[in-house]
Amino acid sequence: MRRQDDFWDKAARKYAASPIRNEAAYQRTLEATAAHLTPQDRVLEIGCGTGTTALRLAGHAGRYLGTDISGEMIAIARERAAAAGVETVDFQKTAASEAGRAELAAGAPPFDAVLAFNLLHLLEDLPGTLAALREKLKPGGLLISKTVCLKNWGWYIRPLVTAMQLVGKAPHVGFLSIAELDRTIVDAGFRIVEADLLPASHKARFVVAQKI
Repeated sequence: MRRQDDFWDKAARKYAASPIRNEAAYQRTLEATAAHLTPQDRVLEIGCGTGTTALRLAGHAGRYLGTDISGEMIAIARERAAAAGVETVDFQKTAASEAGRAELAAGAPPFDAVLAFNLLHLLEDLPGTLAALREKLKPGGLLISKTVCLKNWGWYIRPLVTAMQLVGKAPHVGFLSIAELDRTIVDAGFRIVEADLLPASHKARFVVAQKI
């Protein structure tokens, strides 16, 4: 299978040009997330892609660091930030488990919130990444995520994804149920304080979890 960063580098420009599939669910996700942010917050987003969500949420936080494994995605995100004149967002190419490490090593305080949208099911080591992210949050800090739970889609989805992977049309994908996702987040040292399906038809699990 193609490396994750290589896969997303090649998909970046097409991805950037694609419309949001469910604008209503996306807006609900933005609103639900913004409700947990303050203008003083330091926010870390992993898997930020081309920066669409980061730029829409930037006004709800003090500083915002968007990270992604794909250098091409980050290049597009930087182009968009410059075009929009948004100066409170920085974009950085890095793996999810390493995101924010350089800032903390340089003396920056822990993050108030870590965001991960449509990403957790793509991570090869979800428990390890969640543990690494937890260490970068302040006490009581929030992990806010939305994750497609493919085990709840039906029997047909696994062979379909496998076939796409064989021809290079899909990256690594983890097959999680809603219950498995919630349990993995809790086992990583979080307490779930809010959860929803956005949208319910795609079994996209929106979770707000607090570091304990």
